[in-house]
Amino acid sequence: MKVFIKGISYYLPEVALTNEQLVCEFPEWTAEKISSKIGIAVRHISAPDETALDMACSASETFFLEHSIDKADIDFILLCTQSPDYFLPTSACILQKRLGLSKKCGALDFNLGCSGYVYGLALAKGLILSSVAQNILLITTETYTKHIHPRDRSNRTIFGDAAAVTIVSNQGKAEILDFVLGTDGSGFESLIVRNGAMRNHLYSGENKVDDEGNIIAPDNIYMNGADVFAFTIREIPKLVHETIAKNNLKQEDIDLFVFHQANQYMLEHLRKKLRIENEKFFIFMENVGNTVSSTIPIALYEAEKRMELYNKIVLLAGFGVGLSWGGVVLKY
Repeated sequence: MKVFIKGISYYLPEVALTNEQLVCEFPEWTAEKISSKIGIAVRHISAPDETALDMACSASETFFLEHSIDKADIDFILLCTQSPDYFLPTSACILQKRLGLSKKCGALDFNLGCSGYVYGLALAKGLILSSVAQNILLITTETYTKHIHPRDRSNRTIFGDAAAVTIVSNQGKAEILDFVLGTDGSGFESLIVRNGAMRNHLYSGENKVDDEGNIIAPDNIYMNGADVFAFTIREIPKLVHETIAKNNLKQEDIDLFVFHQANQYMLEHLRKKLRIENEKFFIFMENVGNTVSSTIPIALYEAEKRMELYNKIVLLAGFGVGLSWGGVVLKY
């Protein structure tokens, strides 16, 4: 049996935060400096009362409008988020009700970040191959901006909010081939929100200022950029080579590489290290930002609009918080 991606749609919140607006708050930077360094000019910010579940619902409704797929055919929801509406119940269960899906539909959340889309495809493929489901609604939805301190200049320039929906089925346009997955939990402190869950369930209100003038607060996202960069450069080239080998291919067989859209500097460093030609390396982040688990499906959606992918081989690579990584090959 083969498993496919059948279609993708995505949703961006209405409010857009531009580099020019950020410079008004942080005048020591310029809009051009932000854009040239990270490759982002605009990022979308969820409204104060808009949650990851709300965005998942909006993205799903958009999907059903854009694609000729009957809601009655959906028999499983996989929802990836690190910004759930509640500790319990599961957001996917609430989404089943809000979308009006069958009560025979399975539903679960999984907590993963930048590698979440690739892991989600792996979970979905397993459910279909084991005959548990036939048409899976794979949703990635994240509101990282709600975790960021207002004075954390670095993270505010990078992250945006978004939700993406992918239907994974036993028929479709992009066959999902073999995966390579990996984890290095020793690096968990490199990207973390320390307070608010069960380990440190009380918010402290404590703040520190780093050498760059950014606020470091255990109640908000902390990212050690140097550590994350070192991890990426160390592990992701190996991931790409292993994913190509796992699928019995050579690098020249890959028609398009779609990586997690972390930032322009990191992606260009990876592209050069792997000796990937510019025309085979797809980047789409300038007007959406780093949307965490949704960067890859958003980029895939946009790649399909801009180029002919029929009969092409595409390699996906996700990597980040965890530390976690995953690669897979798609055959269109």
